[in-house]
Amino acid sequence: MIHLKFLLSVLAICAFSLPASAQISANLKLERQEYLAGEPVLATVTITNLAGRDLTFAGNGRIPWLIFILKDRKGGEVHARPNRQFGKMTIKNGQTVARKVDLSEHFFLTEAGNFNATASIRVTNPNAEDSGFSTNRVLFNQSPGRLYWSQTVGTQGGKKTRNFRVLNFTGDLKNQLYAQILDGASGKMVRTFRLGEVIMMRKPTVTIDGKQRMHVMFLATPDMYVHCVVDADGRLVDRGLHQRGAYGDPQLVASGTGNVGVINSIPFDPKAAAEENAKIRKASDRPSGGF
Repeated sequence: MIHLKFLLSVLAICAFSLPASAQISANLKLERQEYLAGEPVLATVTITNLAGRDLTFAGNGRIPWLIFILKDRKGGEVHARPNRQFGKMTIKNGQTVARKVDLSEHFFLTEAGNFNATASIRVTNPNAEDSGFSTNRVLFNQSPGRLYWSQTVGTQGGKKTRNFRVLNFTGDLKNQLYAQILDGASGKMVRTFRLGEVIMMRKPTVTIDGKQRMHVMFLATPDMYVHCVVDADGRLVDRGLHQRGAYGDPQLVASGTGNVGVINSIPFDPKAAAEENAKIRKASDRPSGGF
C-alpha cells in the first residue's frame, strides 16, 4: 500500500502544474454530519468539466486518480484500508458527473470523534504532465451511541462467537435504532447499520432465534411497527411492517423449536396499500353522473 504522505506530496506537485485550460469544478458533500461510529459514511464527489475538451481520469498503476484524505480533530491521519482503486472515467466537455463513495470502506472509521475529509483528484493530460486538484473540506462527527441490548452467541457449531448489539442514536434530531455485530474473539466490528427511526414510548423487543439470528421489533410511527432479522454476518435477512392487532401491540414470540414469530399483528404490505390507494383515487376522479 502506497504511503498516504507520498501520495499527497505527488498530488501537491501536480496541483501547481494544473494548466489554465483545464478548468474543473469539484465538490465533496456528505449525506449528513452526524453518524454512529462504524456505520457507512456516504460522500458524493461531483466534478464539472469546464476545460473546453473531454477529460480523462485514470490511475497510473501506482497512484489512483481519486484519493480521500481523512483526519481527526487533532490533525492526525486516519488509517486507510488497503488500496481501493477507482476505474477509469472520462467526462465530456461541459458535463457534470457525481460519484458516491462510502468512506468507511476506505478508512478504519470505528471510533467516535470529530473528523474532516477532502478528496484529491488527478487528471490525465495526453500532451502534458498530469494535473491534480483538491475539493472542499467537509466535517462530520461520529458518536458511540447508547447501548440498548447486547447478547453474545456461538456460531459455526460453537467455533466462533458473535456479539449482537442494538444501539440507540439521535443524529440530525431523529431518534434512530441501529444493529451492530462484533467478532466475539477480537472485538472487531463486523458491521453497523441503521434499522430505522424509532419511537421509544414503546420499548423495542429483541431476541435470538435457533439459527443464531437477531430479531428486533420496534415502533417506527404511531401506528406502525418494524420487525428486522439480522444474521451473524451482519446481513439484514428480513424486514417486515406490522400494525396493531385486536389485542394490543405486536409481540415477538419464540417457540420451543427455536423459531421466532410475530403475534397480535396485522402484516402491512406497502405495495398493496399503494395499489389500493391508487384504485380509490381513480374512482374519485370519475365524473359525477349529474347533468
